[in-house]
Amino acid sequence: MKVLSVNVGRPRPNPWKGIGATGIDKRPVDGPVPVTAPGPKGTGQVGLAGDRVYDVAHHGGPDQAVYAYAREALDRWEAELGRALPNGAFGENLTTSGVDVDGALIGERWRVGADLVLEVSCPRIPCGTFQGWLGERGWIRRFTEAARPGAYLRVVTPGSVRAGDRVEVVHRPDHDVTAAVVFRATTLEPELLPRLLVADALPGEDRERIRRRLEASAAVATHDGPEEAR
Repeated sequence: MKVLSVNVGRPRPNPWKGIGATGIDKRPVDGPVPVTAPGPKGTGQVGLAGDRVYDVAHHGGPDQAVYAYAREALDRWEAELGRALPNGAFGENLTTSGVDVDGALIGERWRVGADLVLEVSCPRIPCGTFQGWLGERGWIRRFTEAARPGAYLRVVTPGSVRAGDRVEVVHRPDHDVTAAVVFRATTLEPELLPRLLVADALPGEDRERIRRRLEASAAVATHDGPEEAR
């Protein structure tokens, strides 16, 4: 398991959202690239030196410090879309080889290279910028139905990363909640939501959103029950 490429964004205009720029245009760079834990969400900071986000309300911060996507998943998309997708095409910071990114457990930790330790926090949710960048009609729906979201990671131990670095799983939590399961539960399969609460490493705002959805569903079920009985 290894890092195939390290990709850093360059700012470009964003005509797909009401913000001036986007950092989704990520290109491979020579390493090593320093990686540190970013400041709070809303600052635009991410983990890799030289990179940043511009949609600060939805991206960046400690729980979205680094985005990883598997080269194997990109290859599947190349075959399905009939077009080339170079490393970084999905806006990922790390394009990996041999790593089951979608099947990684929330809270799973990776040692990357000699000293960097990352922790899987949540899946990527597609947005209008992603659809506009890919230029594929109906892309958000297609990406969602495929449930190959990749994973955001937080920085546990700062370090550096470069292409060719080995990825080693050094911790796997005692549950079965993967990045793909979280993605499916929070998009098209809400019946999976109760499974997610055992994943303590989910971002706090995500856990609170899940609780609210479960409470709302329980309230509806409680209200509807007596009506059906009558």
